[in-house]
Amino acid sequence: MAQAASSARSRKLERGRAALLAVSVLLLMAASARAAEPTSEQIEEGVSIDEDFCAKCHGRDMMNSGGLALDLRKFPKSDFARFRNSLLNGKGGMPAWRGTLTDEDIDLLWAYIGTSSGD
Repeated sequence: MAQAASSARSRKLERGRAALLAVSVLLLMAASARAAEPTSEQIEEGVSIDEDFCAKCHGRDMMNSGGLALDLRKFPKSDFARFRNSLLNGKGGMPAWRGTLTDEDIDLLWAYIGTSSGD
């Protein structure tokens, strides 16, 4: 009976390890996809979206000329989640773009923002 309980614990432990491994692999795959270098076409599309939605406040070519809007050239390149949240939900005086910008639009903007210096 003790051997059966030990065997059941061992199987449960192995299932837990397998699940942890699967989740780890998925997280690494997602991080790798996000970390891939954007293509020049993606950056150009990001520029176009920036011109349509962002440049009025954040400045042309992300160069804020002293207004209250954040200088996007200095946005932390490691914080996509914050960037996405700000776009979707707004922040301070910035409007929420949920329902206007798609996930693809946000990814393209991020590709463009990532080309800037000043992290």
